[in-house]
Amino acid sequence: MNSKKIKPQFISVPFKAASGSGATEYNGIAKFSPAGIVFEFDSVFFGLIGSEVKEVQVALDEILDIKFRKGIYKFFAQIQLRLKNFTKLSQLPNYSGKVKLKIKREDFELAQEAVTKLQKDLTEQRELLPPAHTPVSRLFDESEDETKELNEDGV
Repeated sequence: MNSKKIKPQFISVPFKAASGSGATEYNGIAKFSPAGIVFEFDSVFFGLIGSEVKEVQVALDEILDIKFRKGIYKFFAQIQLRLKNFTKLSQLPNYSGKVKLKIKREDFELAQEAVTKLQKDLTEQRELLPPAHTPVSRLFDESEDETKELNEDGV
């Protein structure tokens, strides 16, 4: 029997987040993979009223960008995520158009590795995309504003 361990294809990073007003706190796990991120989290309103666990899947092509903020001596580290789709963003704890995940000091390296790998996956995916389409107006020389009339010979 093969004794090699199969390495999981995702990295799980525990996080905390807060609403813009600070009234709601979120605790969860973000699972980073080459396909995107799966968020599992629950929320607590004013520290009293909890909610059931919610799962939100964000595909790689829905991610605009992702950054890892190191904080100070591994304190106050954050993962900041911006999405292309506001509908998807509204399903996640967000503030000012960003998902800001607070990372505990003991999860610093794990979070940094997850973000680095996802940034690499984003870059590779974007390199595989075809080039942006050139507008038709740029395909034609605009120096001739009017069409030239043909003479009797067709020239």
